Amino acid sequence: MVDFKDDHHVPVGGTGGIMADLYEESVADGTVVTADAQVAEQVEPVTTAIQAYLVHTPEPVHLDETGVRVGKKLHWVHVASTATLTYLAQHPKRGSQAYAEIGILPKRTGRVVHDDYHSYWHNTAALHSTCNAHHLRELQFLEERYQQTWATDLGQLLREIKQTVATAVQAGQVALAAPQVAEFERRYQNLLDSGYQANPLSDPVPDAPKKVGRPKQSPARNLLDRLRQHQSAVLAFMYDFDVPFDNNQAERDLRMVKLKQKVSGCFRTSEGATIFCRIRSYISTARKQGQPVLQALRLAVLGTPFWPPGVPPVHLPE
Repeated sequence: MVDFKDDHHVPVGGTGGIMADLYEESVADGTVVTADAQVAEQVEPVTTAIQAYLVHTPEPVHLDETGVRVGKKLHWVHVASTATLTYLAQHPKRGSQAYAEIGILPKRTGRVVHDDYHSYWHNTAALHSTCNAHHLRELQFLEERYQQTWATDLGQLLREIKQTVATAVQAGQVALAAPQVAEFERRYQNLLDSGYQANPLSDPVPDAPKKVGRPKQSPARNLLDRLRQHQSAVLAFMYDFDVPFDNNQAERDLRMVKLKQKVSGCFRTSEGATIFCRIRSYISTARKQGQPVLQALRLAVLGTPFWPPGVPPVHLPE
């Protein structure tokens, strides 16, 4: 039942119907919900250990979030993941309060990969890397909507650096030569300068009342400011070959959450959303580790859940 509901995203009622068809026994919705809760309880030590491990792992940790409906309210499912581990958590908030309660980002000092959402930069000593797939989409929008030639050239430069790094990795290099890095940085800065020249700040209207807060800017200026302010995070993949070019790992790990909502609709309760996130974290991690999902769930039902190698256990409060 748990496999149908949490891996294949069959609604509760549909899961009971499948079980009735397979075994010629009716299965109440409450039975499906109870089975889900029991498996979630069994895998909690695993997901808690993954959560703790992601604070300290030397691997880059990918971060992202997506909105979900819980009852009639908007909540957020947050992900922290690597190529081998997944941790999902639902929270009523999107930003700093959620990160603090989830407890991974504020404690990390290693590398994190994320988009440019402003809350990721607050209250953390982590090393940041931003998603260049997002940047390429924004640059393409400026090119198509506003005919910004600098945006076209900057997108081409980011792709060129990515290909140069890939070629260097294939050749067994561990870093680009210093003159090559300096040349890429010079071209990056020159294109940003061209962008600012093409998008000057508008002159204030004479005698206009002063507004509180930051003056409104064009999409081009906003992107330029982010690309300049966070240059080291944008180009982190060039400085460190262990840093990915994009945040596709996190987006892949959240894709099933969106599919769940599309197929099954909203979560009825916050507890139900938490149970789903816990089981989904376990299933995703098992699959990344090459474990058959049904076997991993069977082990969880038996009280001996699959444990990802290298992740030490964490003592849970009684």
